[in-house]
Amino acid sequence: MAARARRAFFARGLIGQRPKISRGLPAGSMIKCADNTGARELRLIQVLGYKGRLRRIPTAAVGDMVTVSVRRGTPDMRKKIFHAVIIRQRKPYRRAEGIWVQFEDNAAVIMTTEGEMKGSEIRGPVAKEAAERWPRIASAASIII
Repeated sequence: MAARARRAFFARGLIGQRPKISRGLPAGSMIKCADNTGARELRLIQVLGYKGRLRRIPTAAVGDMVTVSVRRGTPDMRKKIFHAVIIRQRKPYRRAEGIWVQFEDNAAVIMTTEGEMKGSEIRGPVAKEAAERWPRIASAASIII
């Protein structure tokens, strides 16, 4: 595989083993936007790459790329559809070391389809799983838990 193509896959979060994380965000969930793009509240529409069963509601976990619509925010952002990556979830999930991780809110950051962040900063902590999978999020995060 060419180095450029490999880098593109890495930027999109496709390379690497994805850990098994309890999925805590079904489609329709309201999520806080943790970046400085102007959006404040997002509604989860679809989980990218989700393979489910007939009539089962798609669910997302930390590190997943999802499609969201902006419900609250600046007028130029509202009612628009974007890709986002989940960085925090309320539902507890277990890490390989045996510890359980749980955040106080559900949060996401808005991304482009290429894996670049739309905003320049992230407010609040970022889960280690999301930072490992998305290098742009790791570089913009102030706290990684």
